[in-house]
Amino acid sequence: MAVRHKNKTIATLLALLLGGFGVHRFYIKGPVDRLGLLHLCSLPVTGILWGAVHPHPFYVVLPILLSYVVGFVEALVIGLTPDEAWDAQHNKDSGKASRSNWMLALLLVLTVGIGAIALIGMIARVFDLLYTGGAYG
Repeated sequence: MAVRHKNKTIATLLALLLGGFGVHRFYIKGPVDRLGLLHLCSLPVTGILWGAVHPHPFYVVLPILLSYVVGFVEALVIGLTPDEAWDAQHNKDSGKASRSNWMLALLLVLTVGIGAIALIGMIARVFDLLYTGGAYG
């Protein structure tokens, strides 16, 4: 039975779009990946508990945003891994070699842009809530 080839571009796309829920980890490691399950299990529990302590609705969404920022970082790590190292780690017995193309470069640029906007916006909103009491929205 041949091992399924794991495409680095697809893993990067999943980390960019659904990294906050750990979907890219399930694609790479399978359905019982502990860090992927940690993404799924910690989001509702942390959001509800954090929201109970801090009454502002932003604090309920904050764990999901943090998880997405981690997903953006993982997308960059996956996408910037050389093809040979990716194949040695994830595609040992697949019989295929990875070959990155322009789509991966585009995904990396989008990841940097979206990740920077999300991180800066999240930091700005947290400081707004902590130091001004959320007076600006």
